Amino acid sequence: MRIAVMGTGGVGGYFGARLAQAGNDVTFVARGAHLATMREHGLRIESAGGNLVIRNAAFTDDPGSIAPVDVVMFCVKLWDIERAAGQIAPLVARGGVVIPFQNGIDSAEVLTRELGASHVLGGVAYIAASIRSPGVIAHVGSMARLRIGAFDDRLTPPARAFVDACRGAGVEAELAPDIRRALWEKFVFLNALSGLTCLARQPLGIVRSDPDLRATFEASMRETIAVAKTKGVDLGDDFIARQLRALDGLPAEMRASMLGDLVSGHRLEAPWLCGRVAALAREAGLEAPVNATIYAGLKPYLNGAT
Repeated sequence: MRIAVMGTGGVGGYFGARLAQAGNDVTFVARGAHLATMREHGLRIESAGGNLVIRNAAFTDDPGSIAPVDVVMFCVKLWDIERAAGQIAPLVARGGVVIPFQNGIDSAEVLTRELGASHVLGGVAYIAASIRSPGVIAHVGSMARLRIGAFDDRLTPPARAFVDACRGAGVEAELAPDIRRALWEKFVFLNALSGLTCLARQPLGIVRSDPDLRATFEASMRETIAVAKTKGVDLGDDFIARQLRALDGLPAEMRASMLGDLVSGHRLEAPWLCGRVAALAREAGLEAPVNATIYAGLKPYLNGAT
């Protein structure tokens, strides 16, 4: 399978490397020191599931140099969606599909507007991974799973083909029967995780063990669930309990990628996470004080260190 990884960070770098290791034709798009190091030394994955180095792959900063592909794994930061969507249009012009594996709930809609519905699938990534240093992706814990699905049943075949390629590469992957629900399921949890780890400037273990932070985590999820219902997505009565059990099963050292950006003085995705929940709640006439407060506290850092 011909695959382009648009954004070689934790998600794109890790899963793209596993697919390349299995013999798929993968091109990684990156920039700066990260790109320079990969070109010279390859892409290195450090993981309890097995370290590897990918050298026999293409690394570029120019999507226009890539021939049409079967799948674009779309893993850029949320503020880059529209710009990057324009760059990848030629890559899917011959029937390829793009699968956004990003935080938030807006990527597929933006990509559909830019590329057309016939080229867009939905994707959800469950992994704690980030760029440790240029050319190196560090994977924390054992969780590394993908869910892929079609918003239109006519696109189920390419979704299934990518799932099969992932499984062939030893990646846990699932064809999601309701990808829209799957996106909201992750968004509820990820939004609370990113907001609370950033608020406390602490990893997940601290957040879940402190009674006040844990209660705030749950309150954040409840606000997002209420917003989901206004969009026609009902996650069920037992959803909160299941998410709290999942919270307790994750590595204590796990941090949301946004906390890494905050600590490093980089731009934040908060407008598309806690800020997005607060905005959607207002539009629906709901209250979302937890998410609104977290967003307000992060606003001075949205554009990175000043």
